[in-house]
Amino acid sequence: MKTREIVLEAGKTESQYWRDVWDYRELLYFLAWRDILVRYKQTAIGILWALIRPFLTTIVLTVVFSVLAKLPSEGNVPYPIMVFAAMLPWQFFANALTECSNSLITNSQIISKIYFPRLIVPVSAVVVCFVDFLISGMILLALMAWYNFVPDWRILTLPLFTAIAFATAIGAGLWLAALTVEYRDFRHVVPFLVQVGQYISPVGFSSSIVPEQWRLLYSLNPMVGVIDGFRWAILGGEAQLYLPGLILSVGLVLLLLTSSIWYFRRTERTFADVI
Repeated sequence: MKTREIVLEAGKTESQYWRDVWDYRELLYFLAWRDILVRYKQTAIGILWALIRPFLTTIVLTVVFSVLAKLPSEGNVPYPIMVFAAMLPWQFFANALTECSNSLITNSQIISKIYFPRLIVPVSAVVVCFVDFLISGMILLALMAWYNFVPDWRILTLPLFTAIAFATAIGAGLWLAALTVEYRDFRHVVPFLVQVGQYISPVGFSSSIVPEQWRLLYSLNPMVGVIDGFRWAILGGEAQLYLPGLILSVGLVLLLLTSSIWYFRRTERTFADVI
């Protein structure tokens, strides 16, 4: 097998950084596969935990917002399907934030001993969470079969909104990963952010209940556009997409992603010293 020799030369690291990221892609696969195996090692039901957690959360949110609060669904769509269509991207985002924030600390021994683009570590954490996201999608298929719900052509746009969700997770995750290395307080802040974020995001309810004059302001939460996009693609029919809010959310996601890469690249040279 032909291999390319990597030479660490003063002043050359910056110019060849993205080439190094590509050359170390096998390390990304290894870290992701290792974390997947470790996550479910010595568990009684193994990978089924990726199904149980979002399923139970969906039941709780359905009871609270539909049965008790009597909030409306999107058109005639069964409430559990509406909730789970939002639970999929939210669970992925929340797990990615948690895993990314601790990823550099967890891999401190590797980071302090050998050179490789540090960007690979948090990205591998997001990939692991994305695998859980794909597994959890089986629950959505089961709910659709149970309620005899058939999506329309909009389902073809789901990969687009999945890509936006992936970019949001990486953008926020890179910020938190870099900040956690320097300020360990963020290890305690992230769970609080995730908990609060679930309540201010339209996970258990439709964002259509937000008054029209507040919709654009509400869309400053990037996950609002992601969740609304998932519902529009999956539910079809009478599900509406608030286009100004979606454009704002996508713009914020791009800003979040580019700024997080800039900050991560700026600080990663000090990771090995302070970790």
